[in-house]
Amino acid sequence: MRGTRPNIVSIVSDDQGIWALGCYGNGEIRTPNLDRLASRGIRFDNFFCASPVCSPARASLMTGRIPSQHGIHDWIREGNSRADAIDYLAGQRLYTDRLAACGYACGFSGKWHLGDSATPRDGFTHWYVHERGGGPYYNAPMYRDGERVLEPGYITDVITDDALDWIDRAARSDGPFYAAVHYTAPHSPWIDNHPKAIVDSYDDCPFASCPDDPPHPWFLGSTVPGGVREQRRENLKGYFAAVTAMDANIGRILDKLDALNITKDTLVFFISDNGYNCGHHGVWGKGNGTFPLNMYDSSVKVPTIIAHPGAIPAGTACAALLSQYDFMPTLLDYLGIEHPDADTLPGRSFASLLRGEAVNEREEVVVYDEYGPVRMIRSREWKYVHRYPYGPHELYDLVSDPDERNNVFEERSTAALRAEMKARLEAWFARYVAPDRDGVREAVYGKGQLRLAGPAGRGEKAFADDV
Repeated sequence: MRGTRPNIVSIVSDDQGIWALGCYGNGEIRTPNLDRLASRGIRFDNFFCASPVCSPARASLMTGRIPSQHGIHDWIREGNSRADAIDYLAGQRLYTDRLAACGYACGFSGKWHLGDSATPRDGFTHWYVHERGGGPYYNAPMYRDGERVLEPGYITDVITDDALDWIDRAARSDGPFYAAVHYTAPHSPWIDNHPKAIVDSYDDCPFASCPDDPPHPWFLGSTVPGGVREQRRENLKGYFAAVTAMDANIGRILDKLDALNITKDTLVFFISDNGYNCGHHGVWGKGNGTFPLNMYDSSVKVPTIIAHPGAIPAGTACAALLSQYDFMPTLLDYLGIEHPDADTLPGRSFASLLRGEAVNEREEVVVYDEYGPVRMIRSREWKYVHRYPYGPHELYDLVSDPDERNNVFEERSTAALRAEMKARLEAWFARYVAPDRDGVREAVYGKGQLRLAGPAGRGEKAFADDV
């Protein structure tokens, strides 16, 4: 390792439920390399996205801000390509800005999906980015050096090839490197889009880890291509294959670090942007798999693994309630880099957990989440979901009802509790939201963001309400 700071490899998957890894207890899906990564570091069992859809969650990871601060409230539907480019994070500080300022060489390979995909973010010397945020796994539209290209190969392999080349070059230069490897996997489509040998290897899988429940009353079947009821097994085979193919490529990255003899000099973190339901709760999809938008744990809880051999305790599990908005302050704290925005952001560093030290839980042991006008506060024992302005609202006893089957919001015995949780929820958001970017004010349907909301887009429709 050059200097005192480690290299960083950031691996982000797309639409991967916390249930969809072997190291989280799923004996059906094959993820030997993510399991290997977990054996080298810490597996977090209660890590939550900041919003159960890709673009807001990814923006929160990069900025440390909640959606009602950074202004991205839904997946970016328009503004990704060069022709209609919108920089949705213009003027906002990313943690990579701080890394670059401290001497990190920064490279990005894969899914950006925060607008203006063709233009490299400040501080990046390598930029190979998907034009949109997903789509077919073959002939995917990518931007390389600002030029749009169609990649004939399997895009999970192609993203990894690019990242490995970048790591190989960066590891031989002076100073530490940061490599972002952001996959489109295992996002749909799943049928006829993944290596046949891997798909076929799941022919005999019973898929007991994916409930075949009746459709949820709010389920939007149109969110999943291929017909989930008619082709349930084929969709599941494709989803599992997408995860396993991605896992094999993550193995290639870990092997590259070993081959370069820099494993001990490299911090690797893996996280999904949001959770996912493959039949869980009778839903296929994430937060926008239903309307009203949902906040089930299967939508908002994400797999998270962080490893740095010799520095982070190996083979451990952490049950602390943490959120994506905690990631930026944690990373900068762990690296010893100043965080000038710390006092204005909601997250708190959990770097002491990474060092194996005792940590004081946050004063209120809860996490918060939002998706447009839907907001959640969750403790270890209770989850309260409030939908502005009219509901319906939800309250779940997570001790007696961990699968969130019985909404006790209307029960008289919970009146005091729900009033207390609502007050805490509203006080927290009042403290952190930027009024001109407040999601409560926006008509978010889960069908995509068209342009900047608030004053920057005033007078124009900001969110799609149709297919």
